[in-house]
Amino acid sequence: MRILFIIQGEGRGHLTQALTLENILSEEGHEIVSVLVGKSPVRQLPDFFKKKMKAPIDTFESPNFLPSAKNKQPNLLKSIGYNILRLHTYASSIRFIHQKIKETKADVVVNFYELLTGLTYLFCRPQAIMVCIAHQYLFLHPDFTFPKLNKVELASLKFFTQVTSIGAYKRLALSFRKMRDLPSEGLVVIPPLLRKEVLEIEPTEGNYLHGYMVNYGFAEEIQNWHLAHSQIHLHFFWDKKDTPAQTQIDSTLTFHQLDDTSFLQYMAGAKAYATTAGFESVCEALYLAKPILMIPSHIEQICNAYDAMQIGAGATNENFNLDILLELSKNHTPNLLFRNWVKQARWIILREFRPDLLLEERPTPLVQKIATRWVVKLGHKFLF
Repeated sequence: MRILFIIQGEGRGHLTQALTLENILSEEGHEIVSVLVGKSPVRQLPDFFKKKMKAPIDTFESPNFLPSAKNKQPNLLKSIGYNILRLHTYASSIRFIHQKIKETKADVVVNFYELLTGLTYLFCRPQAIMVCIAHQYLFLHPDFTFPKLNKVELASLKFFTQVTSIGAYKRLALSFRKMRDLPSEGLVVIPPLLRKEVLEIEPTEGNYLHGYMVNYGFAEEIQNWHLAHSQIHLHFFWDKKDTPAQTQIDSTLTFHQLDDTSFLQYMAGAKAYATTAGFESVCEALYLAKPILMIPSHIEQICNAYDAMQIGAGATNENFNLDILLELSKNHTPNLLFRNWVKQARWIILREFRPDLLLEERPTPLVQKIATRWVVKLGHKFLF
């Protein structure tokens, strides 16, 4: 099959998932004809992705949350105003996506949670079969347990998730654990798509703490903790623009630019791991048996952290208090069931991408009816 990827470029999770899926599908004989990545002015496409993705890459302007003044949590009001002013740009992006689907003659479009892909299928109705894949689709599963959240924020999250999958044949929901599939809703629960390097690396327990921040504003918290614990070695990764590969604060604190090989090596050898609770890196730490401190910066990560805690991943906190992480590392018990679940990912993915199911039967996009119903229902609720 000729397959086109469309990826939301926020963070590293969707990007590494796309690299893993490209390898699985290419080895099975499918062709990844093009990769489109939604970008924003506050993010840059990591070098590791550009180097490792074999298919040609194009970018387009996509809606995104703008960070707060301290570059920690997203600034919701500022983000809404900014994105409204750029609607004309996003309309151009939708036309670009539609044109690329036609140019590449793609049989299948794989959407990694990019909002404009759903809108392209809503307004332009491309002929290519769309399959959506992301952890966020698990938020639509009736068995998923949420923490206590603001009802409007939770409804907004589900609404956004539904819009990304308008026109899809099915949604593959990445999950920490096995859950029942919902064929009538076009929802299939699958294991995390961890890179081959993660599955093959041998973890050890070093003398340092490892971490990742999706917003570099958290670096101030880490430096403040470090001032009182300078004897503890820290290696943290960020995506701060215009900084060198390594920013060494002193002999025991170093900030690293995001690099997948270096990131994994530090992960494998760490005593424990601290993160802003992105799904992908939490899965990597779980697989490598590292205790995790999760500091969510927005609603999706709050849900991720709560879900991960249910399977013994570690603890959550409002800030980078690494004392909690040191305490966790003393008596952490690895989750072996998670490792076994992850190892099933390849055959489950190949089952869901069988050409005879996707192309020969030309399935009716059940998800389009479901998602459109949600769009109308929730949109009416918000507006009226």
